[in-house]
Amino acid sequence: MADKVFVTGAGIISALGIGKEATLEALLNGESGIGKIPHIQTEHEEFPVGEVALSNAEMSRMLNVGYPIDGLRTVLMGIIAAKEAVESAGLTEKELRKAAFISGTTVGGMDKTERHFKTVFDSNVETDDSLELKYNDCGYSTELIADNIGKFNLITTTSTACSSAANAIIFGANLIKAGVTDIAVVGGSEALTKFHLNGFNTLMILDKKNCRPFDKERMGINLGEGAAYIILESENSVKARGASILGELRGYANTCDAFHQTATSKNGEGAYLAMRKAMDMAHLCPQDIDYINAHGTGTPNNDETELAAMQRIWDYELPKFSSTKAFTGHTTSASGSIEAVICLLALQHGFLPKNLGWHNPMKEDAIPVIDDVDNSNVKNIINNSFGFGGNDSTLIFSKFIKENG
Repeated sequence: MADKVFVTGAGIISALGIGKEATLEALLNGESGIGKIPHIQTEHEEFPVGEVALSNAEMSRMLNVGYPIDGLRTVLMGIIAAKEAVESAGLTEKELRKAAFISGTTVGGMDKTERHFKTVFDSNVETDDSLELKYNDCGYSTELIADNIGKFNLITTTSTACSSAANAIIFGANLIKAGVTDIAVVGGSEALTKFHLNGFNTLMILDKKNCRPFDKERMGINLGEGAAYIILESENSVKARGASILGELRGYANTCDAFHQTATSKNGEGAYLAMRKAMDMAHLCPQDIDYINAHGTGTPNNDETELAAMQRIWDYELPKFSSTKAFTGHTTSASGSIEAVICLLALQHGFLPKNLGWHNPMKEDAIPVIDDVDNSNVKNIINNSFGFGGNDSTLIFSKFIKENG
């Protein structure tokens, strides 16, 4: 049984740009990717979003793919991010054949479904449009992404709303620790759709201005989209391949408080348990955590309860914390892996992401990162991803320090 799980590759696409370099540059410069809606055909132009700048046609040409992938935005973004992750880890076709591919998504091919559903609904007979609805299935998106990366030993999908990608990472780590595989390509992809936009608008939690996580005047979410994957490897695999290590997945946990379909309990029970259990797995105490990449959606409920959970653990001496959703928008099912890559970039490049848009404290003793912070001594980072229904996940990434000799 493997004891340690290392990260040896990463890939990302979001409103901040394509790839790790573009993402890093935007984070360091404090440049948000949130703006007016460029691609979704919707009447709700009043809501700013974090859309990937490329159209489906542009991504299709970049990848040299055709039907049906050219009409599936979740798949297109997933292929781009997964390719970067695999290439950065230097994995060969032979190595991928023994690896697992685990992807998180909730809407899957909903963008294609939206284009065909009305015709199917209005028809009494099966039409060509009816056949397009099969691509709505979340597992179909995972299969298509995997098919364009390589041949895998195991392929599966996690779908737990906004903790989907984080749970894909946890599942992959468990497979490695159980000896089922030595390598796992894990993460998630989620396209922004009218289904998304209208659904969150119905919940009345979308902000008509750029979101302001952990600000007293916060009003809600800016939705986003994107994809990110990381390569997890056992210690034996890392040594055998001579792979470079980006960090260690030292601890993780998934909990469920089942308090409400969309809201979290006032004392943040699920979030509290997820963070505590992740630290227990990592054999870390609260004082060992140097930074928290918070779920931080910018809604009144989430930020209040997440902060309450943090203060149950750290009382009034909180670690440095921030939400990066003011950079990318809330990328829902993909947020866990997108923010995991951001955490790994922070560990590697010595910075902490700022909490954009913040002006007024919710509490005087709870001020997020708003200025440039020296990250040279940061060793352990918590990454929180909390889903509807109280499905809460915490990952802990630690800096890898090569032992002498």
